[in-house]
Amino acid sequence: MSISKDQVVSVHYRVSEAGGPELEHNFDTIPMVYLHGHNNLMPALEKALEGKNVGDSLEVTLAAADAYGPYIEGATQRVPIKNLLNKPKRLLPGGLVQLNTNQGVASARVLKVGKFNVDVDLNHPFAGKDLSFYLEVKEVRPATEEEIAHGHAHGVGGHQH
Repeated sequence: MSISKDQVVSVHYRVSEAGGPELEHNFDTIPMVYLHGHNNLMPALEKALEGKNVGDSLEVTLAAADAYGPYIEGATQRVPIKNLLNKPKRLLPGGLVQLNTNQGVASARVLKVGKFNVDVDLNHPFAGKDLSFYLEVKEVRPATEEEIAHGHAHGVGGHQH
């Protein structure tokens, strides 16, 4: 079965700065699962995966604008510590935290920690970077009606309700 709209796709990935060091990968854990054609992945990556089959691998390099966008100077915010999600036991500058935004849960990098508030950088950690992806397609299956209605994959590696 080829990857097309309304297919649930499982992939292992490795992402690096273009021509630079590896930033992250998921080869030592369960594959990332997403619903193809529902804006759950960067559009350029979805386009590159379109038509691929289980067992296929590919390499894709994206300019920053097609990946996580440009780095926006001044995209900082002071947030009450009590409002952080899954708050780590110890907050340190440089660490990542999660917070609710109007667009859903977002990751932010800690800049400064106070007694009651934390200053965070709202740019994605990979913003402003050209990225190279290595992807291996592990599974492709038709989405359920519920997954299509919700706009995301369910189950292991997908969204849990």
